[in-house]
Amino acid sequence: MQIHTPTEVAQRAGNKYLGVLVAAKFARYVNDFPRDRSLEEKKLTTRSLESLVSGELAYRLVRRRRQET
Repeated sequence: MQIHTPTEVAQRAGNKYLGVLVAAKFARYVNDFPRDRSLEEKKLTTRSLESLVSGELAYRLVRRRRQET
């Protein structure tokens, strides 16, 4: 099992907190797809962190629009 340090995540995402949020969001997205559970060897969060650190996972930030009152 490979360990991904916060420094590695921060290099790809800007900071470690954003990296964890991006990886978690991607893991939730992948979880929606049907898959064969007998072939799984890694958790989805681990696989998504690996994708982020290796550069396979591309993302962009979308600013929230403020609601006009």
